Amino acid sequence: MAISGEQEQGRERGGHDAGRPVRIGDVSGSSFSIGGTNVTNTVNHGVDEAPPGPGELLDAVLDLRAALVRLPRGADRTALDAELDGVAADLEDADTIRPGLPARLRAALTRWAPLVEPLNAATALGALLVSLGG
Repeated sequence: MAISGEQEQGRERGGHDAGRPVRIGDVSGSSFSIGGTNVTNTVNHGVDEAPPGPGELLDAVLDLRAALVRLPRGADRTALDAELDGVAADLEDADTIRPGLPARLRAALTRWAPLVEPLNAATALGALLVSLGG
């Protein structure tokens, strides 16, 4: 197959050909998004970021709670709603995140993963929990 001058210049500038893998270099302190049809995964990679505080975690819990409203009502959703309400009450007006609370949230997200997997709010909450140490 012949390569045109334009294709060759693109390779020299770090371009790629269709069907060839794309190499992603250093992404520290960056955000990027990768996705196909109806699927997008956004990764925010920061350097020496402080862990989220109770207010940020509360916002993520409330966002997930609001996203759940769009799902059909059932026993699993009712149980998750109650768990999120309890966590929100623990975080409201808190100065710090109580020990054990992140593990409690992780367990809830794991238990009800089939219910929350399609929700972006669950992904955002999971990312905050990871930044809290796991």
